[in-house]
Amino acid sequence: MAYVPSMQKLIDEFGKLPGIGPKSAQRIAYYLLKTPKEDSIRLAESIKDLKEKVRFCDTCFYISESAMCSICSDSRRDSKVICVVEEPRDVIAIERTREHHGTYHVLGGALSPLDGIGPDQLRIKELLARLQDGEVKEVIICTNPNVEGEATAMYLARLISPLGISVSRIASGLPVGGDLEFADELTLGRALEGRRSI
Repeated sequence: MAYVPSMQKLIDEFGKLPGIGPKSAQRIAYYLLKTPKEDSIRLAESIKDLKEKVRFCDTCFYISESAMCSICSDSRRDSKVICVVEEPRDVIAIERTREHHGTYHVLGGALSPLDGIGPDQLRIKELLARLQDGEVKEVIICTNPNVEGEATAMYLARLISPLGISVSRIASGLPVGGDLEFADELTLGRALEGRRSI
């Protein structure tokens, strides 16, 4: 037996979301059917507000509700240091550490030729344009420690190093509480390379 059209439409839309399969889409639709109308309307209005108000910062491409995000417009941030990340959610992760006091540049992904993502699909030209005035002294590359992230980091380093700007890469290694026996070779190798004296 089929769902009524409005219910099926909602299930189909939820099914398009990442990580939501058909069963999860059905559960969410049934949940919304049972909740008070006001709660569902609030959810719908939040989605509408997101699409109408949220945009990408003109400078760093982090999320914002104005032309410049709160980080780029903060005069206390060190504009001489740019941390390059793949996605806006990476900015949140780094900000939680309270260790980075510079600005950011969001690439919008990582190089992945198999998926058709080359330099032109990322915001690499915009990053290089930010480096032209000679104000930036260091670029910290914080792409993910996977094949795509490593390829992106190496590509950016080759482009930026000739400009006389210091290029660094975040260290990677073992998580706190992790066991050596469960670490893969790449992670363990990185942990050894990034060792420091104690």
